[in-house]
Amino acid sequence: MIQIDLTGQVAVVTGGSSGIGLATAELFLRAGASVAICGRNAERLNAAQASLIAKFPQAQLLAARCDVLDADDVAAFAAQVSERFGRTDMLVNNAGQGRVSTFADTTDDAWREELELKYFSLIRPTRAFLPMLRDAEAPSIVCVNSLLALQPEPHMVATSSARAGTLSLVKSLASELAPQRIRVNSILIGIVESGQWRRRFAEQAAPGQSWEDWTAELARKKNIPLGRFGRPEEAAQALFYLATNLSSYTTGSHIDVSGGVARHV
Repeated sequence: MIQIDLTGQVAVVTGGSSGIGLATAELFLRAGASVAICGRNAERLNAAQASLIAKFPQAQLLAARCDVLDADDVAAFAAQVSERFGRTDMLVNNAGQGRVSTFADTTDDAWREELELKYFSLIRPTRAFLPMLRDAEAPSIVCVNSLLALQPEPHMVATSSARAGTLSLVKSLASELAPQRIRVNSILIGIVESGQWRRRFAEQAAPGQSWEDWTAELARKKNIPLGRFGRPEEAAQALFYLATNLSSYTTGSHIDVSGGVARHV
């Protein structure tokens, strides 16, 4: 495994209190970086902070409650990072979940909510942290996106549309920010274990059916070639690669983390 030392660098992870965000924060801490995470739910955020400190007692860690759709919250979070660490080298935009709906049953309000979540969870943190990123030696932005951006599903029409738009936004940002040495990339995830899927398991699993059996059955139904759900740490590893100098000549690109579900070449 390639080792990289991020001592002296600062990584910011939105949606860092669980799942992919929490796994990504752990990778940055393991590599020696200082890390700032944020999340909307104070209870989950406190639990995440405690788990990270338990694993990394000497960690330079900031955990702040922040709704990335609230401009004032995001500005306050960026100010906290600046005050605590004085810099930001890597920004991971990781927020949002999928909306199950067809065109026929998606209301105007649902469309607005979905588009606002997918766009502004990326736009507001990027805007807030750009001043610090511009001063970094090798700055980067990485966004968590979905394979739906390239492979839309009719039962997730609003999410698919919004994901395609943010994929285009990442490409535009990469071109605009390249002269400022800021790399911008994304990952496209398929089904990754999450709290949302755990809740569906609790609601839908047959009596006595295990998580492993339930997810394996669903993976078969969804024709996932690797036959299972992805794990948060697998998506986190792709984010870590794109955020660090391991990918120093990569911008405006994406990594597919879908277990082989992508049908396009």
